[in-house]
Amino acid sequence: MGTLIKDHALLIVMTTMFAVLALNISVPAVVLSLMAISRWVVSLEFVPADLKEEAA
Repeated sequence: MGTLIKDHALLIVMTTMFAVLALNISVPAVVLSLMAISRWVVSLEFVPADLKEEAA
């Protein structure tokens, strides 16, 4: 019976470790992607239609 409990405990520990590892990779990737997208959106040039007509 001791081996069965040890096997289940090992399975839970390994599953938890790989779940946390996946979060350690995906969360920073999402944060960096959002930062890059927000920088791209801020750097776009928005010119109102009225200003375009006056410049022409």
